[in-house]
Amino acid sequence: MLYSRLTHRFLLGIVAIVAAIVIAFYIYSVPFIKSTVFGIERNASHIALNNVFELANKMQAGTAEYQAQVLASNRERLRAIIDTATFFFQEQLSLLIESGVEPALAKEQVLQQIKKLKYGEDDYLWVANTDYQLISHPDPAFQGKNTRDMLDEQGNAIMPSVIEAAIKEGEGFYKYRWSRLNDDELIEKFSYVKYFPEWSLVFGSGVYIDDIEAEVKNRREAALEELRQAFDEIKIAETGYLFIFNEKGKMLVHPNNNIDGVDFRALKNPVTNRDIMRDLINVADTGKELYYKWDRPSDPGNYRYEKVSLVRFLPGFNWYICSSVYLDELQASSKLLADRILTIALIALIVASLLAIVFVYHITRPLRHLSETAHRISNGELNVTTDIHRKDEIGVLARAFDRMVDQLSQNIKELDNQVNKRTSQLSKRNRQLSIAMQQVQDTTHNLQLMEERQRLILDTLPAQIAYIDEHQRYVFVNQGYADAFNLSKDEIIDRFLWDVIGQDMYQEIRPHVLSALNGATNSFEYTMQLQGYTRITKRTLIPFCPAPQFGSATVHGMINLSIDITAEREAEERLQIAQRMNTVGQLAGGLAHDFNNLLTILQGNLQSIEHNPNTPPSLMSNIQPAIRAIKRGANITSRLLSFARRQPLRATAVNLPLLMDDFVSLMKGSLPNDINLVLSLDASLANPWCDSGQLEDAMVNLVLNARDAMKDKGAITVVAKNRTVTDGLYFDEEVRPGQYVEITIKDEGTGFSDLAISRAFDPFFTTQQTTNSSGLGLSMVYGFVKQSNGYIALANHIDGAFVSLLLPVASALPNKNMPSQTSACDQGGLALLVDDEDDVRSLVREQLIRLGYSVVESSTADEAINLLGSIPNIGLVVSDVVMPGQHDGYQLAKHVAQQIPNCRVVLMSGFPQRHGNEALEYCVLQKPFTQNDLLVAIQQAVKHR
Repeated sequence: MLYSRLTHRFLLGIVAIVAAIVIAFYIYSVPFIKSTVFGIERNASHIALNNVFELANKMQAGTAEYQAQVLASNRERLRAIIDTATFFFQEQLSLLIESGVEPALAKEQVLQQIKKLKYGEDDYLWVANTDYQLISHPDPAFQGKNTRDMLDEQGNAIMPSVIEAAIKEGEGFYKYRWSRLNDDELIEKFSYVKYFPEWSLVFGSGVYIDDIEAEVKNRREAALEELRQAFDEIKIAETGYLFIFNEKGKMLVHPNNNIDGVDFRALKNPVTNRDIMRDLINVADTGKELYYKWDRPSDPGNYRYEKVSLVRFLPGFNWYICSSVYLDELQASSKLLADRILTIALIALIVASLLAIVFVYHITRPLRHLSETAHRISNGELNVTTDIHRKDEIGVLARAFDRMVDQLSQNIKELDNQVNKRTSQLSKRNRQLSIAMQQVQDTTHNLQLMEERQRLILDTLPAQIAYIDEHQRYVFVNQGYADAFNLSKDEIIDRFLWDVIGQDMYQEIRPHVLSALNGATNSFEYTMQLQGYTRITKRTLIPFCPAPQFGSATVHGMINLSIDITAEREAEERLQIAQRMNTVGQLAGGLAHDFNNLLTILQGNLQSIEHNPNTPPSLMSNIQPAIRAIKRGANITSRLLSFARRQPLRATAVNLPLLMDDFVSLMKGSLPNDINLVLSLDASLANPWCDSGQLEDAMVNLVLNARDAMKDKGAITVVAKNRTVTDGLYFDEEVRPGQYVEITIKDEGTGFSDLAISRAFDPFFTTQQTTNSSGLGLSMVYGFVKQSNGYIALANHIDGAFVSLLLPVASALPNKNMPSQTSACDQGGLALLVDDEDDVRSLVREQLIRLGYSVVESSTADEAINLLGSIPNIGLVVSDVVMPGQHDGYQLAKHVAQQIPNCRVVLMSGFPQRHGNEALEYCVLQKPFTQNDLLVAIQQAVKHR
């Protein structure tokens, strides 16, 4: 019998198993692979469309911003034009009247000149009086005409309402319809109109709206061309593409030149027989695809090929952005893959069946013979052999079977001896096992103690530590980790990761978790709420792979190590703020130098005119306001440098109650009647050490901010009290222990937003309209407080917000250096004047001459050093500090000390900050200064001996 029952069963079993595997593989994998590949191809189309849509959306946002910028630019330009025209009108009118022309005639002549003023292409100025009559207009048809007679298409007067509004409001921007010069068509115009009651005239100028829209249209066309170039680089499937059309049916971008730029509203969808444009619009932003049939480039005019399109709508441009791809192209890859898998499966089934036949026959025949031999041995024939001689495993099995039978009889004889011997050995092993069990118990106890010590150490570490197995289930957590999630350790152990930390946090850190479970150590930062505070943690996930000697090299879990780095991040933020303040301070210092030079020139020349006996008395009333304005300009520079923390403060022990009385009087007129200013001072209030003027400015700034934050009536409370700080107090930074005066301004307003609290001290940051606030208020307060060695804090309370200033007490500071007594000096003699600014040098020369000095001038310190050795009897050197060349004012002063020991040196500087320790050795005169300031500086100058 060639095939036995065992052979048939073995063969049929192998073939059935192989066939079942092939069928199951095909059933469970091929449909899934086909749908997955199809989905990948479709998602590629969606991703390409979404990327282009985001690009277009950003372009649309840029275009909207550009439109706003154009309108804002035209607003400022129109303001400047009106201001220039009215300045011209005033100056020309004054000149004509002073030359003897009658005021009415002078006014008419100036209006004739203004009528000729034009700007741009067709833009001009017009002037009307309070009787609504155009008394200056470049179009002769409107010159002298009453605006009540100028009507639009509906018969309504155009200009009277605009003129009336300007007279009532003083000025404003208005829209109305007006024609261009030499044109009768009325179009939208945007104008700035301002009323001047001193002349009873209304000045106006504007731009046409279509000029502004033309600029925006050019910007939109540029965006469309940029998208067209981007489409050339995008490929969907084999022949898929993207296209754009607008709501009017115009094809804006299409790769087919026959469709690009045409009106395609008449094209039909062969499937629905409706306008394909309307079908595309209906599916826009619904997430659904439009199914239709279309022709192919290789088969034009034959609309039988299935396609799908996804559509997105961009409201800002009114564009519809679409993707289009043939359905069979999306399915081609999946069909090809499925066919190849089926072919491979059939070939594998045939080959496996053939191999099974050969294998089964070769294996079962010797097995049958071996079975017959075993049957005979079981009947007692111990001398029987298999007679199978093969070199494979079956041959090995037969030889082993023969040796087993041969040894069987011998083993039966030795069995009794071995049983007795093993019984004795087992008794000995039992005694050894008892000793080993005791050792195991001792070791277990020691391990428990060690584990308890490790758990105690891990619980006391300032970190969150946890071990999570490969199934993302907690195995161990320390107390810090449990506290972070407000749970006990027992409540966490054996729970899954996402159940403890929550789905939101889990989804954010899931990529890091999967990376660690795949064997990669990774670190990342995560912000979380811990005990009611926002904390920044640095989390490190370390995969746990047992050493090779433990029999495994795979990842069994991961260790989570989380450290709180909030303090480090806050320190970095404070460093960045300090760096920004330093940069702004450098810029402010440079501006102050140039501005103070200009103020020095203006102040000196105005005082020369003031002291000149030939100055007409009529001009004296104009000179004093100009000098006061210069002093206010110097004060502005001082405040700018105070905000940059580069302005030397005039610190004194401030009598706070007296300053508060003046402050309340100052603020009464600045607060509405329904807002009360409440003052609360300690009875024995200490004197803070700071600049009283800067402190008053800071309080005014904070109270005005509080007023702006209070929409309804209420109270602003100013509280001043003594405060002793030991440690642990935190304002904008940790407060040093000592004696302080705390000044708190509380309001009942809307409070600070989170953004305002985080960026309140940033220069130029403001929550108000930019036309009403520069964004320097709190920055200047911050600069003054930090320069005064103080601290500042701001926060919200239940009814509003408060700002607290912490200033050091005068008695708690080290003794301040008192200014040296002025020494008397004889006026007159020879003076060397050094300054690179010609106008400043000319001004100081006149002041020195009036003080009785003969003056020798130099424009650089290098030149002045050469003059020291060649000009005798120099008794005074007056020099600027910063000048071009190899030497500055301090180096020149050193040369003077070496060559002319008895010569006095006065240095001038437009920079308020000191230039290192060298500045302490010399008298530095701050620009701008008066002649009397110069005299005092000369008297205070120290002679170098």
